[in-house]
Amino acid sequence: MQTIRVWDLPTRLFHWLLAAAVVGLVVTANIGGNWMNWHLRLGYAVLALLLFRVVWGFVGGHWSRFGNFLYPPSALVAYVRGTAKPEHRVGHTPLGALSVFALLLVLMAQVGTGLMSDDEIAFFGPLVRFVSADTVSAATSYHKNIGKFIVIALVVLHVAAILFYKWFKKEGLVRPMVLGDKQVAAGVVVPRARDSSASRWLALALLAVCGGAVAWLVRLGHAF
Repeated sequence: MQTIRVWDLPTRLFHWLLAAAVVGLVVTANIGGNWMNWHLRLGYAVLALLLFRVVWGFVGGHWSRFGNFLYPPSALVAYVRGTAKPEHRVGHTPLGALSVFALLLVLMAQVGTGLMSDDEIAFFGPLVRFVSADTVSAATSYHKNIGKFIVIALVVLHVAAILFYKWFKKEGLVRPMVLGDKQVAAGVVVPRARDSSASRWLALALLAVCGGAVAWLVRLGHAF
């Protein structure tokens, strides 16, 4: 066996920060009241993280780039049949890639509708002022009902998949996402993820830009 760096530090931090923020969003939404202030803040944090991940999906480490886990249908079929190429088992597998893209798209939809939602009591998103009343109503309905349950369902499915791999396939997915390294068969030749100081500083700069963009959006929505 050989040890290689699969997940760069920015990807790992994104993963765990996003997980914590999503849990916080679900909890604060269910509690309601003044906790909605934290719900809004966590929503803005998730938006910044998602924007960062989109950019990092093009300039991040090898296994974090979208192009390296955007598999054709044939690769998915081969993985399900147990005949996948060895390199397709290192980073996001063809099946895992579907989960990643689904989570990103669903969370984008949830945050996007949250920006246009209004509880008609005390809290509203910064984009409410820029869209029609019908759009606000539709966005609020989706955000509080359909979107919320889709997010919860995908999170539960994600956790279930981790447990399945741990118990039945004897493959731990959590440790590599914590430490960054993964054990790979010695005969498998795969690239190592770039995880240098320079790439980490680049990630920090990108996150700062994404955070600044979200802060600008929030100020814009409350500037009238």
